[in-house]
Amino acid sequence: MKLNELKPALGSTTAPRRKGRGVGSGLGKTSGKGHKGAKARSGGGKRPGFEGGQMPLVRQLPKRGFKNIFAKQFATVNVGALDCFEEGTVVTAALLAEKKIIRKELDGLKILGSGELTKKLTVKAAKYTASAKEKIEAAGGTAEVI
Repeated sequence: MKLNELKPALGSTTAPRRKGRGVGSGLGKTSGKGHKGAKARSGGGKRPGFEGGQMPLVRQLPKRGFKNIFAKQFATVNVGALDCFEEGTVVTAALLAEKKIIRKELDGLKILGSGELTKKLTVKAAKYTASAKEKIEAAGGTAEVI
């Protein structure tokens, strides 16, 4: 087989519609665009959100709030979810992502205090809630801020 012998699979391609080639083709005269109007013109149509000159809904509604582009997003995990690890494990964001407890590492890891922890673990995260830190240390583990 050579490059010049390659062909698409049978039936996977169709011939282009030849518009404006007479009445018999079914796409003659106006070429399927009807009569006049914006949609019949070249480059025609209206932009998305156009409401015929009426004040668009987007402009009628008030603006609210703002999005802080500098805000950090933390992946959150409850203390109860860490109980699946063996005693003495060093728990990091990478390990949690590998075990599919979190989806992405984002800007850091935050440990929340819901649930119970029975094993001694070393947890490395960017932030902890007060109750989460308390529970990790009560189980004999350490909560390291990275």
